[in-house]
Amino acid sequence: MKTLQGPALFLAQFASDEAPFNSLSSIAAWAASVGYKGVQMPSWDKRLFDLERAAEDLSYCQEVLSLLADNGLTLTELSTHLQGQLVAVHPAYDEMFDGFAPESVRANPSARQEWAVNQMMLAARASKNLGLSAHATFSGALLWPYMYPWPQRPQGLVETGFEELAKRWLPILDAFDAAGVDVCYEIHPGEDLHDGVSFEMFLDAVNQHPRCNILYDPSHFVLQQLDYLDFIDRYHPRIKMFHVKDAEFNPTGQQGVYGGYQSWTERAGRFRSLGDGQVDFVGIFSKLAQYNFSGWAVVEWECCLKHPEAGALEGAAFVQQHIIEVTDKAFDDFADSAIDQAANLRILGL
Repeated sequence: MKTLQGPALFLAQFASDEAPFNSLSSIAAWAASVGYKGVQMPSWDKRLFDLERAAEDLSYCQEVLSLLADNGLTLTELSTHLQGQLVAVHPAYDEMFDGFAPESVRANPSARQEWAVNQMMLAARASKNLGLSAHATFSGALLWPYMYPWPQRPQGLVETGFEELAKRWLPILDAFDAAGVDVCYEIHPGEDLHDGVSFEMFLDAVNQHPRCNILYDPSHFVLQQLDYLDFIDRYHPRIKMFHVKDAEFNPTGQQGVYGGYQSWTERAGRFRSLGDGQVDFVGIFSKLAQYNFSGWAVVEWECCLKHPEAGALEGAAFVQQHIIEVTDKAFDDFADSAIDQAANLRILGL
């Protein structure tokens, strides 16, 4: 068995124009000071990281790695959540998702998609240049408006949607394969890959591509009322990344999974800081140890109540307490009688 690495922190929710969150050097020093050993990098935020430069400039990549190492940190993965989302956007969401793209391609869906695909190609090269083995992203969605089967979906609509999604992602998956990097899709509501069944449909559509893998985040499964421990049993060979995020689900006679259009604080299902929600992290860390997951436990802070800095500080300690240092021997080795094969045969009457 292998011991999981961590704690690490996804920096996306912390980057801002205020110190110490406005530059890589200062945010790295802060992350290390509150107990983190690694960081996951949002690739779209130039206050912290320049994706285009990292794809072409090995010296820049070494500067980034050295800066982090000077603070006792490892770069765990790059993230293209925003760019991956734009690989596939249903027209109903065009205006809302335009903010994820530069102004030059807004209000132009085809140009925006081309930009997003190019960003993914850059991320493949940058990940290779940085010596990374996995990458975090979203799949985007063409079918999400039709998630609930009313009105009745036309026959073949879902299959056509997954065929088109696969067509867009296959060249990207091939580029990551050439770079030696796994693409880990965060299984997330709002994406066409939002549960195990939809991931399987996409996996079939991309011909079981070896680089098509999973970013496991149990909080999204709590909000869907999906069995997140059984998910690990079923999909552990494809789980190559782990976001440690808590959530709670408290249904009432007024609302349930769909949330009744309420704000995050008023929804039955909502994200919480680590330890404040309902996720069984003892069970999760145990299963990941059982299945030899050797990646990073990356804290993604999202909470509708707690201050982010408090959540980050508590999160580092929470992960450290839950990482299982796996054993290298069986608990009953003391009773080993060291019987040889001849004795085994005698015991069996053979």
